[in-house]
Amino acid sequence: MGSFTADKLESVRRAREEFLTRGIIPAGVVTDTIIRSWQRSAERGIGIERGETRCTPRYDLMQRRESNDIFLTRSQPVMESLYHEISGSSSMVLLADSDGVVLHSIGDPDFVEQAQKVYLKPGGIWSEGVNGTNAIGTALEEQMTVQVHSSEHFIDKNRFLSCCATPIFNPRGGILGALDVSGDYRVHQQHTTALVRLSAQMIENQMFAPEFPEDIIVSFHVRPEFIGSLYEGIAVFSPDGNLVAANRSALLQLGLDRFRISGQTCLSTFRLTIAKLLEKSRYLPQPVLKLPLASGVEVYGRIWPGATVSPVTFLPISSRKPDEVKPAASRNRPEGMLLDELEHGDPKMKGLIAKALRVVDHDIPIMIEGESGTGKELLARALHLAGPHRNGPFIPINCAAIPEGLIESELFGYQEGAFTGARRKGQIGKIREADKGTLFLDEIGEMPLQFQARLLRVLQDRTVTPLGGTGSHQVDLAVICATNRRVRDSVAAGSFREDLYYRLNGLLLTLPSLREREDRLLLAGKILESLCGDGRYITIHPQVLSIFEQHPWPGNIRQMHNVLRTAVALLGDRNEITDDDLAGDFLEQAGAISGLEQPHRTDGAGNAGNALLAEMETRLISSTLDLTGGNIAEAARKMGIGRNTLYRKLRSLAGS
Repeated sequence: MGSFTADKLESVRRAREEFLTRGIIPAGVVTDTIIRSWQRSAERGIGIERGETRCTPRYDLMQRRESNDIFLTRSQPVMESLYHEISGSSSMVLLADSDGVVLHSIGDPDFVEQAQKVYLKPGGIWSEGVNGTNAIGTALEEQMTVQVHSSEHFIDKNRFLSCCATPIFNPRGGILGALDVSGDYRVHQQHTTALVRLSAQMIENQMFAPEFPEDIIVSFHVRPEFIGSLYEGIAVFSPDGNLVAANRSALLQLGLDRFRISGQTCLSTFRLTIAKLLEKSRYLPQPVLKLPLASGVEVYGRIWPGATVSPVTFLPISSRKPDEVKPAASRNRPEGMLLDELEHGDPKMKGLIAKALRVVDHDIPIMIEGESGTGKELLARALHLAGPHRNGPFIPINCAAIPEGLIESELFGYQEGAFTGARRKGQIGKIREADKGTLFLDEIGEMPLQFQARLLRVLQDRTVTPLGGTGSHQVDLAVICATNRRVRDSVAAGSFREDLYYRLNGLLLTLPSLREREDRLLLAGKILESLCGDGRYITIHPQVLSIFEQHPWPGNIRQMHNVLRTAVALLGDRNEITDDDLAGDFLEQAGAISGLEQPHRTDGAGNAGNALLAEMETRLISSTLDLTGGNIAEAARKMGIGRNTLYRKLRSLAGS
């Protein structure tokens, strides 16, 4: 989103008036994209003072969320990361479906309240056909990233907004919806466009997981450490060798667009027949291989024949000491780790687990505090398996991920006919689903205040009454909640009920960060064992163990898992992880290396290769921004450049 001067805003306003009254637009005032959208809006008879309701009924929103369940599930964590970057700037992040209906949003409370007045909220309809020129609707119409600033909006009531949206495509090229950042037009955010594009690409990569369980998937990049990251290319081939899908990075590296995939084959892409490609994948774990592109550039790739797990997350690979076999009891037990498997000699974890074991058989609610990535849900599942409800279901619910208008029906359920469009048989709700089991309330501090009193009554009476119902249902469940911030502070601020806090906090368990744990190296070995599975034994070189011991681990256990997963991927057929198998950004963070490595380049690539590698260098800058959570100052420091230089490069990204 850009910042317009007062003169620029006035010239845009006059240009729109000229267009509406005379059909003339002065040259150079607005982009061709905005002009086309204005023309479509006028042809549809949309008035600039339109004031009627532009919000879909609640039942329709629920049906849309249900039909887009996978899309929502993959998008919400990305939206939270994007909001973390822009929070405090009078902005919000929104996800819309292919019709322009907002499915989910998260934003600054002061701006969200203002945005709701124009239905910029879940259920709001932001297609061009309803709302005229706007970022969400116009991005869906144009199938490209769109910025709409202040008076560029067709309807007057939307002029206080500055918005940037980009379409999100499914692996086969169809539109899933749009990701949008909207904010107060007076607030200047230089890097929003680049962040929105990167976030959309992250969602698109994650949507590959359920689409191609039986096809051949190739993950590739000019730099081997980028395989498994957001910036890897993903190409999908049918068993007969035809290219059926590719993500944005793959299209860029292959010099294609989504409309020119048809007719491409494995041979035309990697200069290999599908049989030769599959021959390279006959070993486990999958080594990183060199593959030639048609352009002459040599890339690094991994091949997944008949993959059933997303290549952008983790494909389990078999490995363990050959003479070790898991006991039958552990193979047949419910999903999750036991409490004693979470502790490997750390005094804090040992004390925490000892406390938990003393209360787990009693009806005492447990609250887990800890930084992101410390394993709060793992601990909750272990507590469930250790308690009297171990044979019942474990029902997790993220209180921060459900729109405020739906959280009541999600938790408490509803009766048939409770509202227009409700399911014929109603819905029992998460609390009743957890009957005879455990209800895990993640991010409990984000629960809206108006629903806290009702939850308190359920916990006290152990009965739940669905929306629209008169009868109550008895429930027998254990309650565990988790938070990454101090709920006591929310109680003091008046945003969390004190009586509910004490009802939930029978025992507070504070998970230590990984940097505080004394069992880091043993934990690394356990993670490596879980990554390897049965059939292979991998060790860690003492130099790497020394790096692990001294590293601050800001991402906690989640970061350690990702570092080891990448190392196993880069290991090839060797059996010891060395510093050569660690990603460059991790080594730089650990202080083992300094400076920014240049992207890998092969000789004889020619002009096409130079152009591609220049593009990859730009993407490397974007990757560093992503790795630092969007923190411009930190990203610039890591790359050894000034913040102004980084902003210039981001503006170049936004304009490309």
